[in-house]
Amino acid sequence: MEKEQWVTDGKAAFRSVFDGEPDCISVAPGRVNLIGGHTDYNDGYVLPVAIDRHTVVAGRRRPDRTVVAHSQTLAKTIRFDLSSVEQQRDASWGEYVAGVIDALNTESSLGGMEFVITGDIPLGAGVSSSAALELSVGALVRDLFDLQVDDRTLADRCWKAETEFVGVECGIMDQYAAAFGKADHALFLDCQDQTHDAVRLSDDVRIVVIDTNVKHELAASAYNDRVSECQEGVAEFDALLSHTVTSLRDVSVEEFERHAESIRQPVRDRCEHVISENDRVRMAAEALESGDSERCGTLMFASHESLKELYEVSCPELDLVVRCAHETEGVIGARMTGGGFGGSVVALVRPDTISSFAETLHKVYPAETGIEPDVYTCRTSDGVSVSTSQQ
Repeated sequence: MEKEQWVTDGKAAFRSVFDGEPDCISVAPGRVNLIGGHTDYNDGYVLPVAIDRHTVVAGRRRPDRTVVAHSQTLAKTIRFDLSSVEQQRDASWGEYVAGVIDALNTESSLGGMEFVITGDIPLGAGVSSSAALELSVGALVRDLFDLQVDDRTLADRCWKAETEFVGVECGIMDQYAAAFGKADHALFLDCQDQTHDAVRLSDDVRIVVIDTNVKHELAASAYNDRVSECQEGVAEFDALLSHTVTSLRDVSVEEFERHAESIRQPVRDRCEHVISENDRVRMAAEALESGDSERCGTLMFASHESLKELYEVSCPELDLVVRCAHETEGVIGARMTGGGFGGSVVALVRPDTISSFAETLHKVYPAETGIEPDVYTCRTSDGVSVSTSQQ
């Protein structure tokens, strides 16, 4: 959907809940990560793409200190006072909203506001609906109150809201993809220093996202386990190597291979995945830069195998989709994207293969799982933007 249509829809959503017109409408994209699984919170490299699935927030200022936010998708409303943000949380999506506002409230004394949230990002599919919500709310607040906050600071504040206010241990990839995404490009992001470069995607490939429509219950606890195991690996390598190791980013493939036998399992496997994945991300970015989509696809398949065997965050449903991709001519590469144990697979596909690939998925996946997959062909998107109601 074009930006102009989102602005129109945002206005309509606002009118349906509040009397009158919004002052601003913000739009932020979801993302898929082509490669770089679980490297972001290890200060590594990632290669996300902002996609044309968006969260839209339309809002205006209020004369008091009250925040009223309505989710059109969930048909729920939250209300809290700016002087007691933390005490007023009462819904998971509301925590993200309150967290962002709380993080930005340090810039100046914000006033009350009311806004409606809408959009078409599938929830729980591993395409970062949470970061899109954070950035769209943050950008709206920034414009409503004329905060002197650049996009990098905004992304950092949104990340702080998710990690400190909501309590999700995550890296900064999702927020930066939503802030700095660029149409027709992937974002090569260094999660250690937040530097990033746009890497152009070839015109002869398309991005297809396959939502498995499963989310296994062990996802949250296993994610936290992986974070802890990586931290243990950092401590082990810091003791073993002559230089300081503050994250797995500081360990080369050669150093890992030299000392691997000294690291207990499963920490060794977790470290091997992260360290080798960083190399794969760099090679994938170089491949895309030189127009070698096939090489990038090969690295994506290798990434999934590592996530499955070494990091152990895949599941039968994700593996089945990747297997279908591997066996379909014209699918260049595929891997699980997101935290794992369900969610989505991202694939690079030749344009003339998309229909046959989707047909295969709709035939094979339900036959083996009893579940229908959702298959999205995605265009790339620019990052967060804000329009006034008059635009």
